[in-house]
Amino acid sequence: MTNGKMVMPVLFVGHGSPLNAIEENPFATAWREEAGRFPRPKAILCVSAHWETNGAIVTAMERPPTIHDFYGFPEGLHRVQYPASGSPELAKRVRELAGAEDVAADESWGLDHGTWSVLRRMYPVADIPVVQLSLDRMRSPSDHVALARTLQPLREEGVLVIGSGNIVHNLPLMRWGDERPYPWAEEFDKLSAELVLADDLGRLSDYAGLGESARLSIPTNEHYLPLLYALALRRPMEKVAFFAEGIVLGSVSMRSFRAG
Repeated sequence: MTNGKMVMPVLFVGHGSPLNAIEENPFATAWREEAGRFPRPKAILCVSAHWETNGAIVTAMERPPTIHDFYGFPEGLHRVQYPASGSPELAKRVRELAGAEDVAADESWGLDHGTWSVLRRMYPVADIPVVQLSLDRMRSPSDHVALARTLQPLREEGVLVIGSGNIVHNLPLMRWGDERPYPWAEEFDKLSAELVLADDLGRLSDYAGLGESARLSIPTNEHYLPLLYALALRRPMEKVAFFAEGIVLGSVSMRSFRAG
């Protein structure tokens, strides 16, 4: 509570494979259970690894389509729909907070699997409005942190903010048939967890300086940046709880946490 208002938590979810949307496994269970540990949000703002743009953009349509932005998966996964409404009002509020000149409105994207694969487990009825904020390729990690911090008031307005990505995400080095984690993946997953608990956003933002394990864990940064959004929205001294962890396919960390 802040000034009598309920403050929503902020989440980072390691979303992993799109199959987590339909397969029963420990991660799907963890996401489902986590949603029951805090009040129902009025709306959801998700920063997904799967929407990169030149310039920051927020979805502003009434009915965002379900985007099946993957291939090589079972046909049943491609038939899954997540018919949540959008929220032009929340999109407008995001633009007000961040600066309308810095965040554009979009009516052509929708909900990609970084968003709906997680929300299908957390809120399966799809009865909460959902908006996505893109990852601006032109911004540095510190610029992403600065943008995220402008959105802090949303937490007092009943909005659940979710960063959806993976701390360790190296698809070219995934292991099929032998899922033992690479030592470097375990090392960076452990280090990042320690830095999250220490609220050391500075070192996490300057991940290029965290050594070889960081270089291998973050060959491209689109899955890592949503972590920075979640941490930038964490308040000083706010409790952090990990609600999922583990490395799958050798090189994908499923670590997830709640702040608040």
